[in-house]
Order: sequence, then C-alpha cells, then structure tokens
Amino acid sequence: MSRQAEPDLDQLAINTIRFLAVDMVEKANSGHPGAPMGQAAMGYLLWTRHLRHSPKDPTWPNRDRFVLSCGHASALLYSLLHLSGYPVSIEDLAAFRQLGSKTPGHPEYDPDYGVETTTGPLGQGLSNAVGMVIAGRLLAAQFNRDDFPVFDYRAWVFASDGDLMEGVASEASSLAGHLGLGQLIVLYDDNRISIDGPTSLTFSEQVDQRYASYGWHVQQVDDGNDLEALDTALDAAKRETDRPSLIGVRTHIGYGSPNKQDTAAVHGAPLGADEVRLTKEALEWPLEPTFEIPEAARERFRGNAARGSDEARDWQAMIERYAKAHPGLAADLERRLAGKLPEGWEDKLPEFKPNDGPLATRKASGVVLNAIGPNLPELAGGSADLAGSNNTYIKGYPDSAASEPGGRNFFFGVREHAMGAVLNGMALSKLLLPYGGTFLIFSDYLRPAIRLAALMGLPVKYVFTHDSIFLGEDGPTHQPISQLLSLRSIPGLVVLRPADARETAEAWRVAMGRMDGPTALALSRQKLPIHAATVERAREGVGRGAYVLADPPNDPPQAVLIATGSEVTLALEAQKALAGDGVPTRVVSMPSWELFDAQNDDYRDSVLPPSLRQRLAIEAGSPLGWERYVGDQGAVLGVDGFGASAPCQQLAEEYGFTVHNVVQRLRNLLEL
Repeated sequence: MSRQAEPDLDQLAINTIRFLAVDMVEKANSGHPGAPMGQAAMGYLLWTRHLRHSPKDPTWPNRDRFVLSCGHASALLYSLLHLSGYPVSIEDLAAFRQLGSKTPGHPEYDPDYGVETTTGPLGQGLSNAVGMVIAGRLLAAQFNRDDFPVFDYRAWVFASDGDLMEGVASEASSLAGHLGLGQLIVLYDDNRISIDGPTSLTFSEQVDQRYASYGWHVQQVDDGNDLEALDTALDAAKRETDRPSLIGVRTHIGYGSPNKQDTAAVHGAPLGADEVRLTKEALEWPLEPTFEIPEAARERFRGNAARGSDEARDWQAMIERYAKAHPGLAADLERRLAGKLPEGWEDKLPEFKPNDGPLATRKASGVVLNAIGPNLPELAGGSADLAGSNNTYIKGYPDSAASEPGGRNFFFGVREHAMGAVLNGMALSKLLLPYGGTFLIFSDYLRPAIRLAALMGLPVKYVFTHDSIFLGEDGPTHQPISQLLSLRSIPGLVVLRPADARETAEAWRVAMGRMDGPTALALSRQKLPIHAATVERAREGVGRGAYVLADPPNDPPQAVLIATGSEVTLALEAQKALAGDGVPTRVVSMPSWELFDAQNDDYRDSVLPPSLRQRLAIEAGSPLGWERYVGDQGAVLGVDGFGASAPCQQLAEEYGFTVHNVVQRLRNLLEL
C-alpha cells in the first residue's frame, strides 16, 4: 500500500472506527466512548500500515502483539478486530458489554479472536507487553539461527495517562529500559483527561523526561490526527532496536463531539442521543443506520490483514525448512506449541530421604529447580531481589541482561508488582513457563497480577518463601498471617504449602503439570525434618491436596489433626504424645485446599471421615476458612495477630505451636 495520503479514504476509515465505538456504547448504554474517538487515527494507522498480524491465523507465533493497556477503550479494539477480519461480527459489536458476548466491557484474553491479554486494571497491559517482548527475546536466542528468524515480533501498546500514573507501569518501564527491549513500542494517548477531570489535578510530571531517564527512545507527536507525523514516528521507533520506544501522542478525548470533547464527561458514559447526532453531523457521518461500515473503509483494513496472512504462510514455510536444517530445535518448538513437557522430565525430580537431614522447603525448592531446569528449557524466571533467599537461581545458565537476551535467570529488582505482570506477559507466549519469587508477605504487592494470571488461566509459578511467623527475628512486618487465606480466595489459583522436602518435590510436580492456571508454593525459611511417611505417601497425596499421613497403628482414630507446611511436624509429634495418653489420632497433611476440594466425595470422606468430627487444624496463619474442614465440633490453632520479632522457638511457645498445647487442645475437643 502506498504511504501517500488519501485524505478522504483515511478519514472515512478513521470515522468508521469512531462511530462503531459510539454506537456500541450507546446501544449498551454504558462504556467509554472518549478514548476510542481520540485514538481512532492511531489505531487506524497502526492496524493498516505497521501491525504484523493475520486474522486467518490469529495465534501465529511470530505475530506482532497489540496490547490495549487502557482497556476501558475496548470499543476501539473490537472495532479494529471486526474491520480487520477477526471472528468478531457486527452482532458481537452490538452485544457490547452483554452477558456471554465476545465484547465485554474490558478486553478479556482470547487470542483466537485477537485479544492478546486481559486489560482494564491500568498499567497491567503495558507491563504484560514488557513480558511479551522479554519472551520474544529469549525465544529468539533459543530458536533463531542464521537465515531462520523464527522470532522477531514486536509488541505495540496503547497506554493512557492512567496507565502511566500506575506504579506497576513505572516499575515495568524501568525494567524494560534497563534490559534494552527494542521490540517494545508504546503509544501514549496524551489526552490530559481522567475521570475526575483534567490530569493537571494530579499529574504534572514531564513524562517524556521520565521515560528518557529510564533509557527509552522518546518522541512526541503534537496532533494525534496527523497521520504523516504518526507514520514517521512509528517508522523511527521500529528502527530503534536497542531501546524501547515511547511516542507521546497529543489527542482529544471524545474527538468530534461539539460539547464533550476534551472533558471528563466523555470518558466513561454514553454521549447521549442529542450529542451523538451533533457529533455525526460535525464529522459528516450518516445518522442512520447505526454500525455503518463503508465498504471502502473495510477494504483498507483487510489489505493489511491479507499481507499478514501472507507473512504467516511464509513463516510456516520457513519452519518447514528449519525442521530440515535444525530438527532438534524444530521438535522442541513443536512440543512447546502443543503444550507438552519433555518426556521423562519427572525422572529428574530429586528423591529426598529422612537421612538427608533437615532441610528448609525453600532450600528443597531450589534443589528441585536446579534438578529439572536443564531438562525444561521453557522454564525461566527469577526473583524480586531475593534470589539467594528464595533459591530461584538456575545454576549454569546466564543471567538475562541487555547484552544477554538468552538468559533464563531474571533479576526483577525490588519490583514485585511488575514481576507478576511481566511473568504474565511471558506466559502469554505459550512457549515459556515463567516463575517468580519473593517472600510470602510481599505476595500482596503482586496480587493484582496473580489475580489476572488466574483469570487468564496462565501457567505462572510463584515461589513464596518465609511463609509464617517462624521466619523469626524480622518480625511482624515480614511475617505473613492473612496471605495464605488471601491467595486461597483467588479462583483458579492453586496454593501448595508442603510439609517437607519430599512434599516440596511433589508440589513442583503439580505446579509444572498445571498448564491451565497459576500455582503458588509457600515455603519455609526454617529447616524441617524429612518424614518417612511423606516419602512413602506424598507422591499420590500431594496431587490430591490432602492425604492421610499417619494413622494410629493398632486402634481406629478418635480424632484428626490437620496441618500444612512446617506444622505437619508438630502434628506428628503431638500424635505420638497423644498415643502415649491413649488417644489414637489421625494426622492429615493438607498442602492444598484447592486440590483437595477438587476430589470426589469418596476420597474426601476417606481422608476426613464424617464420623471423625473432633478435628484440630494447625497452621501458623489466619484461622479463617478452616471451619470448612474442622466443622462445628472442631477447632483451629492459628495466629490472630501480626506476629513478633523473636527467634523461631520463642515464637512457637508464645503462639501455642507446641506439642503440649496441641495435645491439650485436642483433649479439650474430646472432653478428656
């Protein structure tokens, strides 16, 4: 296509986008028309001249990624998808924001019809795009060979003032600049309006200077409707391969609306019938019918989509040649695309034994990671400045850096929220299995990203160490109390708190096998003995969420002790003391509520028989939620406060995590 301006056709196509968005919001009687109206020219230019994509093959692995970080502008994205030929129909546009439609209020991840990530919580999309580019860079290092550019895609982002106000975007942008992610291009919609009014109420920084200080290539386009200036800026950004690019684009929210342009009134509410009429008259658009699409405008979008289809076919033909030249790499790529793990990877899981001696589960996790890492090239990740404490470093592999794009070890810095969002972006490649570590207490800092990973069904692995008050002297600022409960409340997230090194290996087996959602491991700082019973039973039991770890040898149990993590050792010690008192007791290890709840009734009843109603749950965290397992005749030994700064053993005494207290609590339940 010629880049010579065709003002009438260009304007026709741009206004088509604007009024599809307007009509969608009006029909739904809710939504955000202002941003799509202001960003229409940006969207038109990118999707007709620069974005490499194929509606006929929407999940083509080397496609460019488009991320609408300002997800409230979803009507823009849906209009672009429809016009380009994705399976988003006029009927779908008309069903905007309705139950079960393809066009929800904010974009929800579905690559089969062109939605690359779930956005709406501001800042997340931009941060996901950082992860997408990191993934592309790592995949290029792993698969590209001379004459075979298997991966060289870009990520394009539309971001708003609100995105750039969010801390997660600042964290991720700083990391992107440090890593020199030249395949990342962000168009900043500088319309100077937020929900409360002009951004001058809260936002007076020089964005271009901030991003320049991050190490970004920065440009400015003074008129968001100037296609020539936009085109020149996008070309310059594509030529800049050593730095991410930010293009500040001065736009007008609600462009064309005589009474609402450049006001907060057009941000998050329909224009209203009278203003729609005035806007259509101002931009010379027919009042009827709604959802009007001139054929010439549609053809303009379909032309670039057709070129993308050709590029996708060329890529597939290259892969066929690649398979002959590099059969091993091609087989690995095909395996990953199929969502399969390498044959025999589980054989590398270490088999911890009691005579190995006590080992913190965080240390055991590091042993597992280094045992399986060499056989899982898709496994990549790191820690938020706690690699040595989280034991997340895969030895023998390089660190990711601007000069080392193939590094599998990532140093995210003290940026927990960005780490979570970047991991999501990496996972969206479908070709990497990313993991990230920090202390369990700081899971709060990345919780929004964890929630989105669960919402999208992404196989991200979280390594949360220092999992209880027993981390000791760092005190209540670092001792997690409510965090396990908080994580367990996220639908689709599986939380595992293993009892010892043996259960930790099995927890990793579960985590690696989960391709349809995220998994969190909660791991101890302190050393824990490896139990003979877990060596015998954990292989099956951990995957089912809970299992009978120890039953009395001669008599049927009168009560049940249920425990997780480090408190399983306490439960086993208490069982012995109770046996000496003539109280036969069952010990149940319950590393995962979610996995146990997914079992059938017969299995759950075999572990927690309805007839055994005297149950004591033991966990050094919030007792809330345990009532579902202990019932109305049971009790919970937990922590109701915030912990304290003291050595581990003193804290156990202070908070009642002792054999004496457990025995007494259970005897009270039995009224002995």
